Amino acid sequence: MGKLTTHILDTSTGRPAEGVTISLFKRKNDNSHLICKAQTNSDGRCDKPLLSGPDLILGGYEIEFDFEQYFNERKIKNPFLKDVIVRFYISNDKENYHVPLLISPFGYSTYRGS
Repeated sequence: MGKLTTHILDTSTGRPAEGVTISLFKRKNDNSHLICKAQTNSDGRCDKPLLSGPDLILGGYEIEFDFEQYFNERKIKNPFLKDVIVRFYISNDKENYHVPLLISPFGYSTYRGS
């Protein structure tokens, strides 16, 4: 059975992004339905997979990373990014899907990790 995980690295500090709220949504037609919320730990990861086993269903998903509080706590003034939404698709429920996010107050990148 597969699973869905994420990891956030703050490239402006070279450290994991701790305390970021993450919301996972399932896409259906043109709507998004909240599945779960989590917060990153000191390693920039969630304590458990966002989805795993029978909960990992084929289809479209969105992860919303909320950075407003994270950047405020670090006294970043006027960040260009306050949230990031990554839309992706699961096509095999037996594979692992890892969605890493590299973030700074002014840009981000993501990819499908392993």
